[in-house]
Amino acid sequence: MNADSYTSVGFDRSETVSPQPIRSLRGWPAVVLIVMAALVRFVPVWVEGASLPLLMLGFMGPAVLSLALAVWWLFFSGASWREKGIGIGGLAGIVALSSLTLDPSMRGISMFFWIIPVGMAAFAIPLVVASHYPRVRVWLGLAGALLGFGVWNAFRSDGVTGEFAVEFRPRWSVPAETDYLESRGEASNSPVALDPSNSNIPWPEFRGPNRDGSVSGVSLLEDWERNPPELVWKRAIGPGWSSFAVAENHLFTQEQVGDQEAVVCLNAETGDTVWTYSTPGRFAEEMGGVGPRATPTYHAQRIYALGADGMVVCLNASDGKEVWKRELMQDASRKQPPWGFSSSPLIVNDIVVVHAGGSGDKGVFAYSQSDGSIRWQVASGDHSYSSPQKATFDGTAGILMATNEGLQFLDPTSGATIWNHEWKIDTYRAVQTVVDGNAVFVAASLGNGIRRLNVSREEGTWKIEPQWTSRDLKPDFNDMVAYQGTLYGFDATIFGAVSMDTGKRLWKKGRYGAGQVLLLADTGHLLVAAESGELVLLKASREKLEEVARIPAIDSKTWNHPVVVGDRVYVRNSQQAACYKLPVATDP
Repeated sequence: MNADSYTSVGFDRSETVSPQPIRSLRGWPAVVLIVMAALVRFVPVWVEGASLPLLMLGFMGPAVLSLALAVWWLFFSGASWREKGIGIGGLAGIVALSSLTLDPSMRGISMFFWIIPVGMAAFAIPLVVASHYPRVRVWLGLAGALLGFGVWNAFRSDGVTGEFAVEFRPRWSVPAETDYLESRGEASNSPVALDPSNSNIPWPEFRGPNRDGSVSGVSLLEDWERNPPELVWKRAIGPGWSSFAVAENHLFTQEQVGDQEAVVCLNAETGDTVWTYSTPGRFAEEMGGVGPRATPTYHAQRIYALGADGMVVCLNASDGKEVWKRELMQDASRKQPPWGFSSSPLIVNDIVVVHAGGSGDKGVFAYSQSDGSIRWQVASGDHSYSSPQKATFDGTAGILMATNEGLQFLDPTSGATIWNHEWKIDTYRAVQTVVDGNAVFVAASLGNGIRRLNVSREEGTWKIEPQWTSRDLKPDFNDMVAYQGTLYGFDATIFGAVSMDTGKRLWKKGRYGAGQVLLLADTGHLLVAAESGELVLLKASREKLEEVARIPAIDSKTWNHPVVVGDRVYVRNSQQAACYKLPVATDP
């Protein structure tokens, strides 16, 4: 057959088949979503005093925007349906596989903050970059997703910092809690010799005898270069955010020991465990971690403690033997609050007072010291991470209780409300109230600031008048101290000072993370336990931050309140406890 024959049957060599046009992806919506997710993740952290809605946007927003990339891929990317099916099916398989193989500690806040945003971005970015290569782009996207989601299998989470930054550790590293359990020695279980006639207990409870974080009778030398604090002992300890109660030569604190919540007695001179009392229970949540939150209270040779799971116990301080116990969840008919029960027991007269947050009249409970029977119960906010504290106004003694509803002043005898100031917040209260004469300073959380109330009584009627509300100091769970007309504390994670008369900021500069502070009232010094574990000595100055000295004290994240008794400072966190001998001035 010749060439003309091909033409006659319809084949024309001049006709050629045009190549199909390359179908590029519509990539700009994906780029916009990725950029928005990054901004939503970091901007709330950068904004000073971010509001709760902005913080919640920073928490949930990145994951929501990242998941919107799947919607982009299915409906707006311009990919073929074959590519879409391969991409979405492969992506679902990668996400499922990653979820099954992640360390359990990574399945909470880390998913929203990092895993979903990074994984979805790793899926979308190769698709956009390889937009003009339809044969390989979906496979590059899935390879990116496999890497973006899979890399998190190499990590575990140790909770978050005060700035809500997740603390990642290599998954293969040994957790401090595991190491502690493997190396933990046995308690001596020798009875503690406590003098029953000794009523001079310098630090019997949370934040000292007045729960105000103030220390008297201590005068520190400022030159820590020439006279540095001396390490007396340092030891591992179980997880928990408790502080210490100190009686004579012994420390009382709480820790997590495996699947047991424990109240422990330590020798103050050596750090050795004297006795341990344990009850079954393990409270854990991803942000705050594992373990008890409250601090034991020492009174009349007994220890009173509240576990994160709501177990209230009374123990003999000498040997840790149980006298009585109550289950707060059962008494209050409620579940655990999100961050665990945190109310350090308060002793008033012959009762033990704790906040429960149950409905109706099951908010605050007063138990008999002798047998744990309920003496009274009264309505209160449905949650609080503050502790009750004693106060006196116009000659009337009572109990202050800060909750999400506001501030109550309760009659210790009956639990009746003497007065109430309503200041409802959607978040929580975890900061102790500061009392200065007839002025009360109550804090909120997450950027809500503080308020000054003036308390008075005229012809038998109580008047509670707000003088100011200020966001110049915005503590979250970091307590404040008062000295010579100034409040010192943490504005989020930066240390600062405000006037007690006006609420106006005097200065803000000290970057000590989410730490805690003590006032050394005799000399006007502030001792800060920084979130990093450093001890920092400041002058209590209204004019500016005056840092005098600092030392590295303990390792890892430190949210626990330090304690100073005489020339000793006791510090701890969820991994370590230590005692340092402070350089004190000698009285001539």
